[in-house]
Amino acid sequence: QLQLVQSGGGLVQPGGSLRLSCATSESTKDIYAIGWFRQAPGKEREGVSCVSGDDRYTNYSASVKGRFTISRDNAKNMVNLQMNSLKPGDTGVYYCAAAALFKLCLFSGQYDYWGQGAQVPVSS
Repeated sequence: QLQLVQSGGGLVQPGGSLRLSCATSESTKDIYAIGWFRQAPGKEREGVSCVSGDDRYTNYSASVKGRFTISRDNAKNMVNLQMNSLKPGDTGVYYCAAAALFKLCLFSGQYDYWGQGAQVPVSS
């Protein structure tokens, strides 16, 4: 069974940057799309970004487009989420997840495997 282990996260000031990493127990290249989701207190989980298994396609939510970048490091079985120009509204618990399909990749319901989550408070 595929396992996802997250690293990164932590307190960051508004305007700052942070990188989240998601290491998988086996290669997801050409097999699984990887998505990043976040859940703010009292809110539903929302899709932030995703990348296709073949690394040809990426998608971003409107709220993070232009500030966040998702990337694969297939040599390390890892997917990173670089977050720049962070805002208080980006605060939440961030999760990575793996899905067999890339279509509708910002929809959490299609994901089968999930990381443990990482807190990202954006505050001064």
